[in-house]
Amino acid sequence: MPPRNTTRNTGTNSRTGNSGTTGTTGRTARATGSDRRRRLRREVPGTVGLLTDAGDFTAMREYRSFVFDHHDEYPDYLHDVEGLLRSLAGQGLHTTVALFDPEEFADFCEENGLDPDTAETRTRFTAELAGNGAALPYTGQPIEELVPLLVDEAVRQATWEYATALLAEAGTCADCGEDIGHASFERAAAALRRLMAGAGPGRHHLVCSVPTEAEQLVAVLHAETGTDPEAPPRIDGRGGLDFVTVLAAGLALGGAGGLVLRTTTEDHRDRVHGWRLDRGRLSVLSAAAVFNAYCTDADTGEPIAPEPGVEYCPGYEVDGPGPHR
Repeated sequence: MPPRNTTRNTGTNSRTGNSGTTGTTGRTARATGSDRRRRLRREVPGTVGLLTDAGDFTAMREYRSFVFDHHDEYPDYLHDVEGLLRSLAGQGLHTTVALFDPEEFADFCEENGLDPDTAETRTRFTAELAGNGAALPYTGQPIEELVPLLVDEAVRQATWEYATALLAEAGTCADCGEDIGHASFERAAAALRRLMAGAGPGRHHLVCSVPTEAEQLVAVLHAETGTDPEAPPRIDGRGGLDFVTVLAAGLALGGAGGLVLRTTTEDHRDRVHGWRLDRGRLSVLSAAAVFNAYCTDADTGEPIAPEPGVEYCPGYEVDGPGPHR
């Protein structure tokens, strides 16, 4: 309830019967309420669905309710999306950008019995992407940088999901009955700890590659370790989980694969170490094998000149006991 007006009346509003002072207070109260709502709006995050290639944009233009018509081109769409993102950021609003896939959108509409040709349905799908799909926070990146970053995030998420499914389907050990996926994950996590410990101080770039029947799984990890051996390595984002999951899948499958570690330190040449996945174990590569792997074109098999300022080193023991069967 508003406080009682104790100010002496100086005039009367014929329409409301309130004093002029009360009318001013009412307008102030309404303005204050509007200000509060604007401030509350800053507390509400938003999500923008982004089409990441011209083909997806063309597919969405088939919906009559989509705001772009056939006279518009994909660059026009990107320009307008970037303007929207900048506008939201200018209002102090946190915005997540999610990859909008037209095929997944069509499947979503069919599964939920929704009309795909409405803005409301697209909004509902986009809202779900923020929690389940490939998404990144908007921090002012130019749109030409944001698109490939979002595609990379989608690839990373799909790789992790597929590797996780492979671990879940690995079954149990014929000898001891232990869950192979779980045991492989623990071995991979222990191997990563040994990799970091053996690499020493510096900035580390690790790549694990595992071929499977369906696709090539690749995980990239960026980490940094200091001079304190007791301090844990600093790992970018959720890279550690992705890397361990892909390596674990390689251990569980028991097929081929490889792992490369490159360490950069000031005033020293970069060091490159290598391992191969073979029959469910991470085996050390010799310095010569590491050199050959780095100095051979993967597509043609032709030799490549060694990279200057790089020292090709043998791997070191990082794996634990032998695999389950």
